[in-house]
Amino acid sequence: MAIGKRKAQEEESEIDLTPMLDVVFIMLIFFIVTASFVNESGIDVSRPPTSDQPPPPDQENKNILFRVTETNDIMFEGRRIDVRAVRANVERVHAENPEAKVIIDGHPKASADVFIKISDQAREAGVYDISLVTKER
Repeated sequence: MAIGKRKAQEEESEIDLTPMLDVVFIMLIFFIVTASFVNESGIDVSRPPTSDQPPPPDQENKNILFRVTETNDIMFEGRRIDVRAVRANVERVHAENPEAKVIIDGHPKASADVFIKISDQAREAGVYDISLVTKER
């Protein structure tokens, strides 16, 4: 009799994993369906086609060029300026030449925050055509 009871206990002690796998797959499907796919916000950058040719001479005077150094200093027309002076300089040059575009020549190690501040100041001055230029140095 002891042998018969042992076989009965072994049969009863086996665990059926099928219901647990069903629950896991149902939870997986639930999380896949209900997951929200978040689009991270950022700045849309449209890159113009690159060329090795310099711009024509008449276009060089149309641009408002700001240089951002490695230490996040802003240079305009060979002098260092504060970010608060960007708007006044853009308004002055834009009044002289309404077709002027703002070009920001940023050092690769410069902070993106400086670019954003310059572009915000340029937009407040009424210039919306803003480009970012970086060169390997």
